[in-house]
Amino acid sequence: MIKESTTLYYREGSSDKVYQAAIEEAKGGFVVNFAYGRRGATLHTGTKTPLPVPFGKAKAVYETLVQSKLAKGYTPGADGTPYAHTENEARDTGLRPQLCNPIDDDEAIAELLTDNEYWMEEKFDGRRILLCKDEQGVLGINRRGLIVGLSQSIAKAAEAYDESFILDGECVGDTFHVFDLLALDGESLRCCPFRDRRSNLERLLLIDDPRLVIVETARTTVAKSQKYIALRTGRKEGVVFKRVDAPYTSGRPASGGTWLKYKFTTTGSFIVGRVNSDRRSVGLEVRDGQNRIEVGNVTIPANAAVPKLGAIVEVRYLYAFRGGSLFQPVYLGPRDDLTLRDCSVRQLKCRADEAEEDA
Repeated sequence: MIKESTTLYYREGSSDKVYQAAIEEAKGGFVVNFAYGRRGATLHTGTKTPLPVPFGKAKAVYETLVQSKLAKGYTPGADGTPYAHTENEARDTGLRPQLCNPIDDDEAIAELLTDNEYWMEEKFDGRRILLCKDEQGVLGINRRGLIVGLSQSIAKAAEAYDESFILDGECVGDTFHVFDLLALDGESLRCCPFRDRRSNLERLLLIDDPRLVIVETARTTVAKSQKYIALRTGRKEGVVFKRVDAPYTSGRPASGGTWLKYKFTTTGSFIVGRVNSDRRSVGLEVRDGQNRIEVGNVTIPANAAVPKLGAIVEVRYLYAFRGGSLFQPVYLGPRDDLTLRDCSVRQLKCRADEAEEDA
């Protein structure tokens, strides 16, 4: 139960941030939790009290935290997005989502658009979450299988259902975009074809609720082509093709696979190999086997914390020079849901003329 909470905002130029702090009851006392990030995005969560403390101490920690943010220019607000924390946060559940294999071949895209064995969905630029609801409550699980904090509004939307379930989707702000159903009332649906899991999902989420939204699926050549053009011209993240007769398989296959993603924008996951103390920038690296390759620097915006050495970050870029640096990199934020294996040199997209030389 939340005993006291506040939501603070900071807006200046292109910076639009939100910070939330709360005193919450816990076994044996109270804890001070927080959530922060860009307004409208999925927030990062944490705690200032790893173990429960008496209320007086929690209150002092809370007030010090709030005052420090006010001193930095944050102001109170009433329309925040409270986050539900759990004492099980960061515990490994053993559950893993199915991951997509990337494709960048125009001929492959053309074939998938006309192949009736594949349906197509929008790829959202959010945080991948397995949303689990049972008699014990509601949990969020990230792509590494770890329990993470959830938006309270999304958690409450899930609690409104009588059924227990495991949903797969992407959190974007206060909305959970649902694209798969892995279990229903204690029965696993992972071995069922995607078309059957989708039908069960549509029967489950009959309530019109903006907090739990089923991702629209294009199923015919005409529908896929029209949606593809609309998403691309609308500057969306990308698309995902899913084989309709395939079961749900956790992890990412070494090659091929039944979930294929095509991104309209070029982004990548990189290791912070150097923190440049003389300016707000960090050096980026990717893994090539057991070695690491430097791919240049990226500037950290004034409204973002400078990531630590060894952290994994997401960066958008125009293209990569072969064996060299990223061109026009833009820092997007930290990725605490990824591992070093995700920072492979194979994810880089080279400039067109250099790619042709490699062919």
